[in-house]
Amino acid sequence: MAYKLSAIITQEKDWFVARSIEIGVTSQGKTFEEARKNLQEAIELYIESFGTEDMPVEKSEPIFTSLEITA
Repeated sequence: MAYKLSAIITQEKDWFVARSIEIGVTSQGKTFEEARKNLQEAIELYIESFGTEDMPVEKSEPIFTSLEITA
């Protein structure tokens, strides 16, 4: 079975940090693509270790936006 998961990748200093929203797996890489590839591998290892019982059932496409807060 194939799962469609959302990921957020942010640049933090010299690293790109990739996070899976639905299952909380995190990885990193020196480039955007490396972080994305490492996250995919980390998710595959997560599934190998813990199975798919807790995997989310796709309901709809997520909508992402950003907010600017002035304090």
